[in-house]
Amino acid sequence: MSTGHKTGVLLINLGTPDAPTTPAVRRYLREFLMDGRVIDISPIARWILVNLIISTFRSPRSARAYQKVWGEDGSPLLVHGKALTERVSNALGAWPVVLGMRYGSPSIESGLAELEAKGCDHVVVVPLYPQYASSSTGSTVEAVLRQVQGRWNTPFLSFVPPFFSHPAFIKAFAAVGRPTLDELDPDFVLFSFHGLPEHHMHKSDPTGSHCLASADCCDRAAAPGSVVGQQCYRAQCFVTARLLASELKLPRDQWSVSFQSRLGRREWIKPYTDHRVEELARSGVKRLAVYCPAFVADCLETLEEIGMEARQDFRDAGGEELRLISSLNSTPAWVDAVCELVKETATPPRSLPVVQ
Repeated sequence: MSTGHKTGVLLINLGTPDAPTTPAVRRYLREFLMDGRVIDISPIARWILVNLIISTFRSPRSARAYQKVWGEDGSPLLVHGKALTERVSNALGAWPVVLGMRYGSPSIESGLAELEAKGCDHVVVVPLYPQYASSSTGSTVEAVLRQVQGRWNTPFLSFVPPFFSHPAFIKAFAAVGRPTLDELDPDFVLFSFHGLPEHHMHKSDPTGSHCLASADCCDRAAAPGSVVGQQCYRAQCFVTARLLASELKLPRDQWSVSFQSRLGRREWIKPYTDHRVEELARSGVKRLAVYCPAFVADCLETLEEIGMEARQDFRDAGGEELRLISSLNSTPAWVDAVCELVKETATPPRSLPVVQ
């Protein structure tokens, strides 16, 4: 008697251009920014904004930025993603593990097809975003469901939920940073998360009255049992930072939270990382360490935006050394954490006995 079921794992990150060139970056930006969960305006307005303005004027600048971080093996995000996939696969043994990207290659479609070809009818989907946002986790879940809905034989799907407070994630990120912190002995540690438009926060608030309504709204949203905090990205970022600071035994007056990578003229969640970096330098901070705990792999936003641009801004404002803490990438502690997340989620689907 056999259940006949086989489990596979699909790791999904946001994506990357195929090359550090203007045409490749333009294609990537168009796919990324045409997602209605990323730029949530009318389809016609979004098409005009993305195709005639953003992709036209931003692509050359973004391509130059990608060229600064592009390695011999390609995009850092893809290189680290492949390494993580291989090491998680080796650790899990019998379960096939493949990589997919929400935008660009390899695609979610190709990842699901590869698992199907390997005989997997139960797929554990791992959106590699620690904190929940509709524009990342929500978009990825929707894309996976869209890929399977037209199939006659649909796979069983299990989704790893946001792991922003999972002990294995926190311990892995703390372990990655300790050597740098010991070497640098920073005056201050900044936890810089990817930003989101403020109106995304309001849309995620089921009460319609809580989000960004007070200075401590995220502290109250993150309290145990709070309904409003279940999908509040900003509140989850603060939880991650508090847990990391506690694990690292940082004094409360020596760390803070900020948000990077804003785009456009709308208000984004604050404080802004670029502003905060300059403020810290002007306040007398000489050695600054920056964690980016919204990214599980080093990419353009960590290596170039923080490791290069913010580092120069810090020095220009009077600081001496800004050090970027490497991301989790495919470090042993992160591989172990991913395996733990997968195993916790992979409840085997119930099946009827196979008649012999």
